[in-house]
Amino acid sequence: MSLYIIMMGVQGAGKGVQASKIAETYGIPHISTGDIFRAMKTRDDDLAQEVQAIMKSGDLVPDDLTCRMVKDRLGEKDALKGAILDGFPRNEVQADWLEEYLSSHGTNVTALFWMELPLYTAFKRAFGRVMDVETGKSYNIYFRDGGIEEWHFEDDPEGKYVPRLVAKLKDGTDAKRRPDDANAHAVLTRIDTYMTETAPLLDFYQDKDIIVTIDANQTIKKVEQDIKAAIDARQASV
Repeated sequence: MSLYIIMMGVQGAGKGVQASKIAETYGIPHISTGDIFRAMKTRDDDLAQEVQAIMKSGDLVPDDLTCRMVKDRLGEKDALKGAILDGFPRNEVQADWLEEYLSSHGTNVTALFWMELPLYTAFKRAFGRVMDVETGKSYNIYFRDGGIEEWHFEDDPEGKYVPRLVAKLKDGTDAKRRPDDANAHAVLTRIDTYMTETAPLLDFYQDKDIIVTIDANQTIKKVEQDIKAAIDARQASV
């Protein structure tokens, strides 16, 4: 039986973390549109060259081309029995395409996990995120996640720049911040874009009986358990 899952939620809701856990448990790939776009930069086939040209021009990649990239990825051997879609669909055009694609392959979306998270918490999860550059593991200055020893904001001596976050991990190494997380306006813009463009998809899927609301403001383990219980229940009902 196929297992196609959509992960939806504001930034900081933990979609990527949970998608990786689902992939490990059920043996289906985690397909992130961000990863697909990055992969296109290293390919030289016709599809990749078309995408590269648009990205170099600074234009947004249109829906039809985004769908072609997703189709290309879903056609790979590891995704023939299912996949976890993270960042797709982003609008009704893409959602319509996905329905038609899966229907043509005799299947449909098993579940859409709506990772519900208060927007203020979402902001803190993004703005407070730091990373161990050697392991790639993420921590957060605003939450007690066990990895950070000390943190503070350091003023620019000349007053030309905004205060800089300085954070140290328990092993004494410096924790780094993604530039887009350090820009509060950029974080808010990502939240606004999500709320205006992607969140309305809930209305599109409302009558399809696939939406599963998950409280993302819990521990990672509890969210993982809730998602697994929902997947197992849906598989058992088929």
